[in-house]
Amino acid sequence: MTDISIRKHIRWLPDEASEPTSTIVLTSPERRFVDLRILLDQKPSPDGTLPLSALEWAIAGTSSSKIIQHSEDGDISHSQWKHWIDSRTPNTDNVADEGDMYPQPDGSTLEKGHMVNPATGLDTEYEEVWVSEEIQAVPAFTSGGELADVRVCVVLEMRRDEEGRRGMVVRLGQYCQGFARTGGGEGDVAVERWRWEGEEGWVRGVRIGEGEMPCDFAMHLAAEAVKGDVVSVGGDVWMVVEREGV
Repeated sequence: MTDISIRKHIRWLPDEASEPTSTIVLTSPERRFVDLRILLDQKPSPDGTLPLSALEWAIAGTSSSKIIQHSEDGDISHSQWKHWIDSRTPNTDNVADEGDMYPQPDGSTLEKGHMVNPATGLDTEYEEVWVSEEIQAVPAFTSGGELADVRVCVVLEMRRDEEGRRGMVVRLGQYCQGFARTGGGEGDVAVERWRWEGEEGWVRGVRIGEGEMPCDFAMHLAAEAVKGDVVSVGGDVWMVVEREGV
C-alpha cells in the first residue's frame, strides 16, 4: 500500500513506550520502501550533516502484506519487509522483518512482532504505533520548464554488487528519502531525507555519509520522469524503476 508512515513510539516489552528517533517509512505503489530511523539526541555539524552515530537504522527493500483475520474494527494483517539494503549489515540475503498490524480506533496502526533490541542484542517482543500522513501534491518542473502540482511517486535504484554498492531513493508526495550502501564497511552508508515546506521549497532535514543520490531529480523532475530513465550521480548510474501518480 502506498503510504507515508510515521512512527509515534516503540515499546520493547515489558518496558514503557518511548520514541528516541524520527522514523519515517515511504512505501511505493509496487511496495518498494525506504525506512530511515534517525536518533533525536544528535546535533548536526556546521554544514548541516549528522554523524553516523545519529543513524539508528536505515533499510530499503520490498514489503508484502496479507490479511490474517477479519474484524469489525479493521482487518488484521501480517506484513513482511525484505531488506535489499541494510545499514547494520552488508549481506542482506534472507534478511527480513515481520509483524502483525492491528488497526486502531484513532486511525493509527499497532504493529506487534519481535526482533533484536539494539540496546541489549537480544531478540525481544516489541510494539510500534504508526500513523499515516496524507500524500500532498507538490510543484515539479514539466518539459516546458513550467511548474505543475503533482501527486507522484518516483523510485530510483542503483546496483553495483561487485563493489558492494546499492541504493534506493523514494520520492512520495511531499517527502523524499534516499539510502545507499557504498561498500562493505560499517560506515559505508549514506542517507538523506527531504520534505516539501511550501514557500521554503524542498528542505533537507537529514544528511549522513558521503555518497551522492539523485534526490534532486526525484524532487524537481518527477512530473516528467519515465520508468527506465537513467541518472548519473557521483559516478553511479541510477534507474527509474517506478513512476506513478498517487
